Amino acid sequence: MGRDADTEAAASGLDELDVAILRYLEQNGRATNYEVGEAVGLSASAASRRIQDLEASGAIRGYRALVDDRLLGKRRTVYIRVTLERESADVLGAFESAIRRIKGIVSCHLMAGHYDYMLVARVAGIDDYGRLHQNELSRLPGVTRLETSFALRDVLEKGN
Repeated sequence: MGRDADTEAAASGLDELDVAILRYLEQNGRATNYEVGEAVGLSASAASRRIQDLEASGAIRGYRALVDDRLLGKRRTVYIRVTLERESADVLGAFESAIRRIKGIVSCHLMAGHYDYMLVARVAGIDDYGRLHQNELSRLPGVTRLETSFALRDVLEKGN
């Protein structure tokens, strides 16, 4: 773990075992308490207690399956750069609130640089993106510009 990660973990009240558990579960989300304990040097019951504490504290936000979007017809990854009319708290808040409700958006990041947000969407194809753009993205509050790029091929994608 790097110095910044060590500092952040310590500031959040996590110790080395907590961080080891989080890292193991991040890669092995379906691991049993026994498997987690074996990986970090704890008994299954001690691992279970720590996992419950990590869940209660919000360090573990939930569990999910990472599904291959292509099997659900979502074969294209789209990157959308968003410029807002201004960066006031009310405009940012309205945009972020609205973007959370759009089903096709898989991630949204506030950016530093030439544009304000980077969105990632998964769509079936150009027509599907056209509908997303017309029905959702073009109606987002505070937006003055949308710039879209399509991935030709997904090379590496890790779950978060």
